Amino acid sequence: MLHIADVSFRYPGAAAAALEGVRLDIPPGGVYGLLGPNGAGKTTLISILAGLQSAVSGQITLNGRPLAEARTNEPRAIALVPQEYAFYPMLTVAENLQFFSGILGLARRESKAQIDQAITFARLEQVVGKRAEQLSGGLRRRLNLAIGLLGKPKLLLLDEPTVGVDPQSRSFLLESIAGLPAAGTTVLYTSHYMEEVEAICQRVAIIDQGQVLAEGALDDLLRCDESVVELVLGADMPAELAGRYQTTELGPLAYRLKLTNTAALPRLLDELAAGGCPVHRLNVGRQNLEQLFMRLTRRSLRD
Repeated sequence: MLHIADVSFRYPGAAAAALEGVRLDIPPGGVYGLLGPNGAGKTTLISILAGLQSAVSGQITLNGRPLAEARTNEPRAIALVPQEYAFYPMLTVAENLQFFSGILGLARRESKAQIDQAITFARLEQVVGKRAEQLSGGLRRRLNLAIGLLGKPKLLLLDEPTVGVDPQSRSFLLESIAGLPAAGTTVLYTSHYMEEVEAICQRVAIIDQGQVLAEGALDDLLRCDESVVELVLGADMPAELAGRYQTTELGPLAYRLKLTNTAALPRLLDELAAGGCPVHRLNVGRQNLEQLFMRLTRRSLRD
């Protein structure tokens, strides 16, 4: 659906490029995660896809057409829900939705249908008469999302859509976003919250310093050698065990080690128990996104 080939971008006066040779293929009908720390280039790429910036070099096509041509032929095909609140605080929820449906050029009947659908989707029925500035952080995020859906976009660009919300609102937003592909909307989801991307995305790209570090199906990226064990203990691993298993310390009480074969795992667990080291978490043959990112960048995702 969306093909990004060798896209680069540098802000005027910047010492380094914000994007450098980015190549991605985003298929239709799913939620695609773009994961990276603050300043990695996620928002810059989203801005280029939304038409707010122009790439210095490279090519972007949507369904085989150059992006600019596709946007001209179908101006509602791509919608952006930015990290910032993109509505008027002095207007009510209903007035904001009416205003932005007018910007999209929706006819009266279509406008009403789309506004009603957006209100229902975001569960804003109880606050349609409230000014946007009176809403909680979670409701503001839901209004942001509702506005982005008014034009029934084929590609929805979500830039950090859960920043500043409580856990209950975050759960609702993630569940709602995960359901969008079933209604015909492909989602490009950017975040530096790894657990969100791991929860709702089928494919993932990890970028840092403007470059793609890894890309592919989530399950494929997280699969690792079955002889590699990563675990979190309740006490420091004894030095004798750490040396015998060629252990690497990942963090406080977190370790990675390599077994001669998977049959050696029960012995390891018995030795840890005998050494007074209860196992709090154990991964065999699979890593999480944080572990993958640490391995690729050698630094914390949130640095």
